[in-house]
Amino acid sequence: MKGRLLLLLVLCFTAGLHTAGAQSKSKSKTPDAVSSGISGKADLVSRMAWWRDARFGMFIHWGLYAVPAGEWNGKTGYGEWIRTSAEIPLDDYDQFRTKFNPVKFDADAWVKMARDAGMKYIVITSKHHDGFCMFDTKETDFNIMTTPFKRDPMKDLAAACKKYGLKFCFYYSIMDWHHPDYLPRREWEKERTAEGADYDRYVAYMKAELKELLTSYGDIGVLWFDGEWESTWNEKHGREIYDYVKSLQPKVLVNNRVGAGRLDMEGLTKEGAFGGDFGTPEQQIPATGLPGVDWETCMTMNDHWGYNKADKAFKPTREIIRMLADIASKGGNYLLNVGPTSEGLFPKESVDRLAAIGRWMKVNSEAIYETQASPFRQLSWGRCTRKNSADKTILYLHVFDWPADGKLVLQGVLNTPEKASLLADPQRTALKTDRNEDALVIYLPKTAPDTINSVVALELQGKLDQTDPPVFATEFDMFTDSLSVNLTSDREHVEIRYTTGSQEPVAASALLTHPLTIKTTTTLSGRCFRDGKPVSGTITREFRKTDPLKAQEQERAMYPGLRYQYYEGAWDSLPDYHKLVPIADGVVPDFIFTPRNQDDNFSFVYTGFVMIPETSVWFFYTSSDDGSRLYIDDKPVVDNDGLHGSAEKQGTIALAKGYHKIRVAYFDRTGSDNLLVSVKSQTQPKQVLPKSWLFFN
Repeated sequence: MKGRLLLLLVLCFTAGLHTAGAQSKSKSKTPDAVSSGISGKADLVSRMAWWRDARFGMFIHWGLYAVPAGEWNGKTGYGEWIRTSAEIPLDDYDQFRTKFNPVKFDADAWVKMARDAGMKYIVITSKHHDGFCMFDTKETDFNIMTTPFKRDPMKDLAAACKKYGLKFCFYYSIMDWHHPDYLPRREWEKERTAEGADYDRYVAYMKAELKELLTSYGDIGVLWFDGEWESTWNEKHGREIYDYVKSLQPKVLVNNRVGAGRLDMEGLTKEGAFGGDFGTPEQQIPATGLPGVDWETCMTMNDHWGYNKADKAFKPTREIIRMLADIASKGGNYLLNVGPTSEGLFPKESVDRLAAIGRWMKVNSEAIYETQASPFRQLSWGRCTRKNSADKTILYLHVFDWPADGKLVLQGVLNTPEKASLLADPQRTALKTDRNEDALVIYLPKTAPDTINSVVALELQGKLDQTDPPVFATEFDMFTDSLSVNLTSDREHVEIRYTTGSQEPVAASALLTHPLTIKTTTTLSGRCFRDGKPVSGTITREFRKTDPLKAQEQERAMYPGLRYQYYEGAWDSLPDYHKLVPIADGVVPDFIFTPRNQDDNFSFVYTGFVMIPETSVWFFYTSSDDGSRLYIDDKPVVDNDGLHGSAEKQGTIALAKGYHKIRVAYFDRTGSDNLLVSVKSQTQPKQVLPKSWLFFN
């Protein structure tokens, strides 16, 4: 896994935006659809049952990389990727074995901390990308039995998990920087050639180790693969391994990284690709729920997966607990990482956070375990999870922002409430409820029992009858000439009424029968009605008319391509280029990384013109790993700066037809590198910015 924090990962809930699983459409392949062809949908549902109910697990990244603890040659920013990030020769890295002696390791203590934190399963690195095996394998001597420790900690952890009732699971890296048959080699390993390497022999080695893991440690809940993105791995290998491990333990779950179709850090599976049993977003929470898709967000407590003694950037407990609620409210699982030291201890910061999470879970776990995704598209004050039965619906209302007036408003719920109570109240005293048109109002105590997340259990009669506000069927909220705007609802037997202002639509307001054409700046409000009564809240949005930026007048000849300047250096964000001298410059056809001298720690700045084919409002996007920024006519449009995995950001600008200056800056620190620039308008679908639109003079 990539050892650095995805900076955008929690913006989706800190900003208060929440889209429920029932409301979204996913383009990724659902696990049900993928797996049914292999083992049958009924089998998948049966195998997934415990995992879907669990919602919360512990990830443990532990290996030789704990010995340097993130430091090499005076630099302290490394993690579990240190072998390749710091370009440590194999012979030097092998010496860490002589120093790895985790005499303070206590499997019971680890598992008990996970259990007390409310976690239901543990996934631990049996082998990470460095190839070092944390178990007693007969396939290589590059394993823990050849360290001074000379014990198999996986045996102890398996026994402790059985004792405390947790599912024991293994992480296993497909990528292996140590095995002589693994390909490709690292580009910086000039002296370590690929001569004599046989990748098929490496796959056989993998299968032999996986057999050891699945026959020596009892029932295994999950095989969590990683490191599948290099070109030597493919879907055929993935299906072969999936079938193989299922033949050894038919009930084992396998994540989608066993295949080769993962959508990078987004973690879901490309349409039509083989996707195992569940998706694996990394360091991010999907902005919307994913109906029909099983997924699990894995996330660090600080900025590294493996132990880094200098990394004290631990997430506050408040953030972690709210992330747990956010993920459960979207129908996902939360796999929270701990990186133990080379002595075998959890860092104190991790221990403290696990204890605090446990105190919250002791009161509120009912609102996490065995719950389903929220039915609401957006809740301004927090999140919602739910449970259904034949004659009752329970909504668990996770209140992050306690209402100052003591009224918790839940719009669009038409069921009759039976009871509302706080989970923090041992007596579960009934709270007063009332109705205001479509909205249920719950009267809360003056003070929140928990300032992080107080949970109200709302019991409703019957199957949930709930309507979200209508949605605007356009992404654009500004225009240059006119804009067609429509409002839609997925509920049957409702009509949408609207006002051209911020006032609340009522039964006598205008009925929407067709899209509206807007030619001036306008505020639209819409609401769903049934039989003359409101059945949803109101959605309001301003659509703004704007003047486009004029095109650049050209007096010189234009040529296809862009100018570039190439820089080298280690940055955490885009540098001040005015203070730097480029290593090289020249012309390229588009945003490519050639020529360059090294795989990491570099930067490109591309300049030129983009030929805009029509006057319109334009969306520009950069998808990059690491940071990028895009300017049009010297105006910042997309800011995707900072250290992160592959992440996409967007910006909007109104442009007149013709040539406009474009400048894109990009930097890479370590790990993967990519930059993709895309564009779309009101009339043109999203596309990679065509080379034919790029010019320089």
